Amino acid sequence: MKLDRFRQVDGKLLRLGYTTGSCAAAAARAAARLLLTGEEPALVRLETPSGVTLELPVEDLSLGEDWASCGVRKDAGDDPDVTDGLLIRAEVRKEPGEGPLAAALAAGEGIGVVTLPGLDQPVGAPAINRVPREMILSGLREEGKRAGFTGRLTAIISAPGGEEIAKRTFNPRLGILGGISILGTSGLVEPMSEAALTASIRAELSVLAASGEGRVLLTPGNYGKEFFGRMILPRLTVKCSNFLGEALDAAVSLGFGEILLAGHLGKLVKLAGGLWNTHSRYGDCRMELLTAHAALAGGDRKTAAALMAAPTTVQAGEILAEAGILAPVMDSLGERIAGVLRRRAGEGVTVGAAAYLPDRGIVLMTENAGALLQALERRGDTE
Repeated sequence: MKLDRFRQVDGKLLRLGYTTGSCAAAAARAAARLLLTGEEPALVRLETPSGVTLELPVEDLSLGEDWASCGVRKDAGDDPDVTDGLLIRAEVRKEPGEGPLAAALAAGEGIGVVTLPGLDQPVGAPAINRVPREMILSGLREEGKRAGFTGRLTAIISAPGGEEIAKRTFNPRLGILGGISILGTSGLVEPMSEAALTASIRAELSVLAASGEGRVLLTPGNYGKEFFGRMILPRLTVKCSNFLGEALDAAVSLGFGEILLAGHLGKLVKLAGGLWNTHSRYGDCRMELLTAHAALAGGDRKTAAALMAAPTTVQAGEILAEAGILAPVMDSLGERIAGVLRRRAGEGVTVGAAAYLPDRGIVLMTENAGALLQALERRGDTE
């Protein structure tokens, strides 16, 4: 049963889905009901933390003497989620007793284990976050109370195929090994959610901070990560997509004292214009910025016209080099970017930026970038 709720994204109506946490909670409820009453639920009603009530279809029902299992299949709506269609199973076991009802949780096949500090759960715990944990446990308590059960109910959550799927997620980078995470704070998946992306960036930074690191390199994309990864340890490099502002804010709030933003000139030049989200839908001032700073460096009208017509910053770099003003233009841009970074990062943080062009290497470095790059390189030399 598909969720009949939509949100508008970029002028399109996109359907919402429900999280792995909602699936696990619904599956645990269904399994507890089957075990304690013999009822085989086709649908489970679930109140989500967002206030939306879901009715989720149940499949893969099995019943034993002291256990029952049920599955709920993940529906990510119109969000491009790698766990879409994955069956989340809950096996509920009972241990009768005379004392008050108790509820417990364990992880089975395809659920990851936390191996690094700094995440929602401690090291050694299953990667089942706080909100879905409480959804699962409260469901067990409610079903047990409704059936008059006095004893212990344990839900073992699993995701067959989860270990392979997890390799396509952030989990290995976050130190979550062996499977997927059971996630969700609202119970719903909002399609194309920027909040989810920025949360994953913050989670990766949090893990790095918890390991004791005080320096980090933030890079927008794979090209920048590959270029600077030749000099810097991969684990000190966090990919932040287009969210340069949010990533910098997160790094500052987590206590990083030395932060280097580094990547392709086509992304980093936008900082000189105050664009903290570098996606083209928020603005594309690359050529205007390059042209303005070329004029400040003494470029003529012909150079300005060529820059404004250039389709890429790579070609713009060649135009500036032919005009003999590449270095002064990059210096001028670097000064502007340095000021923008200082204002956003605030006092007590050393922050800089470095940008490269594929055939020319690093072409732009702000006032602190050289020292930061050397510090990160020296750190890498020791490991």
